[in-house]
Order: sequence, then structure tokens, then C-alpha cells
Amino acid sequence: MSAKITFINCPQCNQKNEYSLSNTFRPFCSERCRKIDLGQWANENYKIPVEIYPQDLNEDVI
Repeated sequence: MSAKITFINCPQCNQKNEYSLSNTFRPFCSERCRKIDLGQWANENYKIPVEIYPQDLNEDVI
């Protein structure tokens, strides 16, 4: 019995690529797309929304 091959879309360029150990850039299709995504995080273009509450803003904390 052969293993099922899974294909996914690259989160950066939407190109279909094989999601397997042979794809060292997974889930991306290439090193280029992986680096573009990393740059987006580094430039803070992606953010995880967090609610800030007044009680969390303690100025005594360093």
C-alpha cells in the first residue's frame, strides 16, 4: 500500500505543492516564499490581536 500524497496551497503565492518531508520549505513552495513570509512577520505586517486591559498596564513592571 502506498502513502497518500497531500497537496496544499502555498500560503504566500497560492501555488499547489506537495506537503511532505521531501519539501524542505513546507508549507511554502519555495525558499523565496518562506523568506517573504518571514519578512512580513519581521516588519510586523502580521499581528495577533490582543485586548489590553487597564489593569494590565502596571508601570511598576520592568
